[in-house]
Amino acid sequence: MAEKSRWETPLRDQPKAEEFSFDLDGALESVVALRAVIPPDAFTASILGVERAGSGIVIRESGLVLTIGYLITEAESVWLTGADGRVTQAHALAYDQETGFGLVQALGRLGLPALELGSARAAKLDDPAILAGGGRSQSVRARIAGKQEFTGYWEYLLDEALFTAPAHPFWGGAGLIGQDGKLLGIGSLHVQQVSDHGQQDVNMIVPIDLLPPILDDLLAYSRAGREDLVDALAAALAASPARVPVLSMTVGVEEEASAVGAAREERVALSVRVRINEAPLCPDSERIR
Repeated sequence: MAEKSRWETPLRDQPKAEEFSFDLDGALESVVALRAVIPPDAFTASILGVERAGSGIVIRESGLVLTIGYLITEAESVWLTGADGRVTQAHALAYDQETGFGLVQALGRLGLPALELGSARAAKLDDPAILAGGGRSQSVRARIAGKQEFTGYWEYLLDEALFTAPAHPFWGGAGLIGQDGKLLGIGSLHVQQVSDHGQQDVNMIVPIDLLPPILDDLLAYSRAGREDLVDALAAALAASPARVPVLSMTVGVEEEASAVGAAREERVALSVRVRINEAPLCPDSERIR
């Protein structure tokens, strides 16, 4: 987290207010720094680390923040920092494996504006954009360098991901803001894009269009009662016992859940933490063609 906070975009690559028709600084107020702490025995701790830092975007003035899911997978505590330096504790609400989106709810009043959702589908190649990891000094003036299918080795598929250049060095959870000042997507990966002109470092962005159809369900599931979570786990295990997320929790008496082929059973008191029994989203570089 400290390393990220010291980094600043070179002045020549920072967005400039006169280049955009919207209130640049007002839009960047919706960007928060995110820090998550993960238990050392968590399933993803050895891969993604026990302290994860990135960004998130306030999408509702109630303090609902959108980020990338691998930052908050199995998090036991989450902290959000606004542009004014004020730190607010938060709770990891949901992680959608199909899109990669993660949702966080601030536990105190953020007092920050919500950034309006735009349309990645309407964005065109070479459109100017901002990949925002904070204020101007932590944001990159970018362009849309590609729109194409993305397939990850962890059984992850986006029909039409966005790719932006130049690459942001702290891309995780950064918000892609379009030329209309609206949110186009969330930063997920640093990849190499290969073309007839050679290769370039770019960021892969999860398009925001994937969020509205699933947002209500994600929020409803995050508020589900304990019995509903147990029922959902039982159904998932019955449907695909070898490769399902394992939700371990306490409901009255301690319940245990394990996936077939797992090395050991996971037992976790109810803070409802998600244990992933498959390859997690990982921000390692991938080559796309």
